[in-house]
Amino acid sequence: MNSGNNPESRLHQVVARDLTKLFGATPALRGASIQLHVGEIALLGGPNGAGKSTLLNILGTQLRPTRGLVEYLTSAGERIKRADVRAQLGWVSHSSHCYSELTGRQNIELAAELQGVAKSEYTHLAERLALGRFAERPMSTLSRGQTQRVALARALIHRPALLLLDEPWTGLDRKSSQMLEVVVKEERDRGVLVAIVSHEQGLAQRLDAREITIVQGRVRYASSINELAEKNIDLR
Repeated sequence: MNSGNNPESRLHQVVARDLTKLFGATPALRGASIQLHVGEIALLGGPNGAGKSTLLNILGTQLRPTRGLVEYLTSAGERIKRADVRAQLGWVSHSSHCYSELTGRQNIELAAELQGVAKSEYTHLAERLALGRFAERPMSTLSRGQTQRVALARALIHRPALLLLDEPWTGLDRKSSQMLEVVVKEERDRGVLVAIVSHEQGLAQRLDAREITIVQGRVRYASSINELAEKNIDLR
């Protein structure tokens, strides 16, 4: 059973304190602190190399910080074990991480099996994400937009509490981009914490997202790019 199905162990808040991540002697994060809650979309922005994807990978338990702490808390303030956090995670990154020789549907159903979810959930997601006939073809034959839809379905099959998206709009056509925006807002409305790394222009406004700007490995908060300019924050 997926631990996220138990309301008492369901993720409610993520608190990161003073995160530092070194790759050799090079700092990717420098004392970054952040609090995120379910039911919100957090858009991580900033220049290339600022540490956005590093922060996302730490939040997603793929990396451990060199220093600092990340706590995953229930609504009662109880800490959630790392293994139970992973059971409540949904990931979509640059690479789909799907098996190229399997069909889209087989990849999604495999994810369902690994998460202890009934394969019948596929039907609901196929309709919601407009997977169509292409999902019956091997992944190696799919377009970028089709591949991302399959990857998103895999990430959602177990109804995660924390959905992490790393540049998911890259290479998508307009129809797929609009579909992804709709799904992200639906997940937020369902009570999911959605954290996104993206350079997509105007995305924060369209998603009504909380903007979190990272500059040189440090977290800066701003409601808009105009506010950053008013505070004379150098984004170079």
